[in-house]
Formats: sequence, structure tokens, C-alpha cells
Amino acid sequence: MFKKLLPVWFSTIGAVLFSLPSQAAETVFVSLGVLEISVSVESLEQYAREGTITPELGSYTRYLNAEQKEKLKEILTLPAELDTVAISQFLYSPQGETILRQFGEIIDTKARQGGFYAIRSGLILAAADPEGLTLLNFIKEFPTDGLRINSGRGFELVNQLSRFIKETDQAVAIIERQALENSIATLTEEETDFPLNLQSSGTVLYNRQTLDLVDRRPIFQEGDRFFTQREIPTFLYLPETASSKRPPLIIISHGLGSDRSTYSYLAKHLASYGFAVATIEHPGSNARQLQSLLMGLEAEISPPSELINRPQDIEFLLNYLERNYNSQINLNQVGILGQSYGAYTSLAVAGAEINYEQVRQRCANEDTPAVLNFSILLQCQLLRLPQQNYNFDDPRIKAVFAINPLTSMIFGEEGLQQIDVPTLLVTGSADTVTPALLEQIRPFNWLETSEKYLVLLKRGTHFSTLAEGTEEGIPVPTEAIGPDPSIAQDYMKAFSTAFFKTYLTDESKYKIYLSPEYSDQINRPQMPIYLIETLNGF
Repeated sequence: MFKKLLPVWFSTIGAVLFSLPSQAAETVFVSLGVLEISVSVESLEQYAREGTITPELGSYTRYLNAEQKEKLKEILTLPAELDTVAISQFLYSPQGETILRQFGEIIDTKARQGGFYAIRSGLILAAADPEGLTLLNFIKEFPTDGLRINSGRGFELVNQLSRFIKETDQAVAIIERQALENSIATLTEEETDFPLNLQSSGTVLYNRQTLDLVDRRPIFQEGDRFFTQREIPTFLYLPETASSKRPPLIIISHGLGSDRSTYSYLAKHLASYGFAVATIEHPGSNARQLQSLLMGLEAEISPPSELINRPQDIEFLLNYLERNYNSQINLNQVGILGQSYGAYTSLAVAGAEINYEQVRQRCANEDTPAVLNFSILLQCQLLRLPQQNYNFDDPRIKAVFAINPLTSMIFGEEGLQQIDVPTLLVTGSADTVTPALLEQIRPFNWLETSEKYLVLLKRGTHFSTLAEGTEEGIPVPTEAIGPDPSIAQDYMKAFSTAFFKTYLTDESKYKIYLSPEYSDQINRPQMPIYLIETLNGF
């Protein structure tokens, strides 16, 4: 699954180099050390359209088996669901240009004049084709009479990818084994009973309020501070209970391109168990921001200032609730749950410290290509902000539940070690946006808090726990969602309830649900789940 979600040319480059985005108006050239081979665009098109192998193409395809030949044909005509405006806006954004520079190391013009601008032009022109953006159309629209592929750099990236996949598979196997061993050891000593169905709604009634909040504090922008207005729409779910005891609060922070409705299923579930829940929306990194980019109304996926504004949004919300809801909510017992960019936000306000110097060193060296870890496009944005001691630790936060967080550069080992509240990380083995090994599995071992958990969704992707978006949301391809998302959503309902009941309400009966035995009980074969508290071998 991991390999299928990567750009399609990576999955076949080892079999046939010219199946990369490689073609020109007339000819594709592939350098093989001191040798160079070439194939005409006409031959590739004939094969893609009709299945005909010309003598010219046959001299190369004779080294491929039947499956590889069919894969080459498929990859040449597989369409990307992106229109001209969307692809153009992305490729002119700083994040798009980063990816173009990296692919420019592989794809060049015939005259070796640099592939950056030619690749961008070819992609945009191909997206305008009636058939849409395909590899074949990109090759045909490449704006020189020849497209040259640096096979050495291509093989280097393929080798990196192969090592990365192997290491991830090994890490997943270790987690599976340790979770199984822990489960067997516990059941051998005493069989555990789990009487509650935490995947089903609780019995507490609740109502939802809409808070149209406006933050008029100085908002951090690149280079300066100035007074502006930041709208922070929030849904607040309040339990209806006769008890005089104020319920704890859980804040839910969405990921890039989502909004306050994305995790409404989880907000409703937690509210039914007696929590007050606030689903906040971050205006510079929500669905509307991404839609505006694709429509040509914004220049970036998300401005660098969101790295700062997002944690400040949490502080602003908490201050507002303290002023207006202190008699209804226990704001000394606050948990936070976030996904992706929202998980970064959650970890930041829970005590993780931003490591500016580490980001500077690693992003300057580009030691991990963005095509292997897309989250570094966000993490490296920190360098566009002034170097300061960014610290968003909020003492009101007592527990953090982070789904698919980005952590490796922005926090690193030193930054994550500052967290001293109970922490649960969720990772998906097929996540290609914030890859499991780099962004959650290794970072889990960096945590020094005494209460920590790692939950692995095998075959889970970056989008598995998300509900369907709003009308403004960007559709996610089925392949990127992975197995039935209702499975992952049920897992999140169960573990978030157990986690926050344990650490925000001190109800000890829920702690047994934070165990390998419980994960084994609710395990679904389409997307197996594993929980561990310690991870050896890393």
C-alpha cells in the first residue's frame, strides 16, 4: 500500500527508467553511466494507445516480463485528477517549487539546461489536455525536443525509497510482535474483561453551540507584527447533566485542508461520554485556504505563519472559554486531540519545543527528499520566519492525543522530550504524508513522559481517521484513504474515550482499555490495530 500511494513513476523506475515523467516532444534520452539510450515519443504513444511494441521499443521491453510491460502501459495513461488551475497554483507555490527542484535532479532538457521550468510547463500543459494530466501527455508537452533522464539520481532515489519501505516494514513487524507478546503475557497471568463498548456512543446528552470568535491580537506574519483580525470559528459541544461537577474540556485541532467539521464524529462521541468538546478551525490552513490556492486566490498551501498562529489559536480559545464558560467547563483539566498539522499544534501546546536550529541544518542539507516525506514541506517553512524561542506550552493542557503528527524536524528528540503530560501517538503504516517511521515511530521513543502510548493502524493512511469533508474540502482519492475509514474512526472513538477518561477524569476503570489486550479484542482484519507503551529495538 505504501508503494502504491507514492508517485507512480517511483513504483516502476527500477523496471524501466523511461517510465518516469520522461519524454520530450520527440525523444526520451536515458543516461546509463557513459551510455545513453533513447526511445521516441511516437513509440511510447503507440504502445500506450494500441499496445503495439515497435522494433525500437522492443529492444528495451524484451528485458521486461509481461506484468512489467502491462504496468508500463498503465502508468503512461493513468490520469491525475487535477485541473490546469490547481496544478499551476501548486507548482508556483513554494512547496511545489521544492518538489520541482528535486525532480529537476532527475529530469532535464535535451541540452541539459535544467529541468525545473520545463517540468512545470509540461505538467501545466498536460493538465490542460482534454484527456487530463497523464505521464504520456506530460512527455508530449515537455517544451523541448528531448527529455533527458539522469538514471543515476533516479536509481539513488529508488534505493532510498526501497530502504525506507524495508525499514518501515521492519518497524511495523517489531510493533506487531511486541504488542502480541505483551497481550499474551497479560492474558496468561489473568484474563482481562472489557465490559464497556467504547466504540458505541455514551449516554450523556449534549448540545452544540457555534462560536464565531475573532482574535484581534497581533498576528504573526513573515517579517513583522501588525494588528489584524483572525476569524476562528468553533463548535462547542456541552454535556447536558444535572451534576454540579464541571466537565473537562477536549479541544480538537484539524489538519491541513480540513475544518471544524472534519472530526465532528469524534466530538459528538466524546461529548456523549460527558466531555465538553471544542472543535476549532484554523483559517490559514483550513479547507477554504486549500480551495483558494487551487482556484488561484492564494499563493501557498499554507503560510509559514500558521506554524505560529495555530498554537496561538488554542491559547486564544482557552482564554475565551475561561472568561465566558468557566462556570460550565473545568478549564484546569484540558485535553487536546489533533491530526497531522493539528497534531503538531497539539504537541506544541502540550510542551514540545520548536527546534529552529535543527530545522535550519536539516532543511539546508535536504537529507530527506520531499517526495519521501511530504511533511517536511511544512516543517521547513519555519526557516521563512525569524529565528526566535518559540514556546507554546500551555499548563492547562493535561493530556495530548496526536494522530499522524509531523515531528521529526520541527521538534526533534530534544523538543519532544519537553512534554511531561500523558501522550498518545497514532500512526498509519501506509501514511505517505507524515511517514510512520520518521514522524511517529522513532519520535515515540524520544518521548520521556511517564505515560505514553503508540497506536499503529496497519494499512492505515494519512486520511484513514478523517470523516467526509465539507463542500469546501478537497476530495481525497479512494486509494489514499485506504481500507474502510469507519474502522479507523471506531478505533479513534474507543482509544480517545479511554485515554481522556483515564487522564482527565481519573476514572481508573478505563485504563485497562489502553492495552494490547483491548486492541486485540477490537481488532479488524482489514486494518489491524496494535498498541504498545514501550518500543524496544530502536
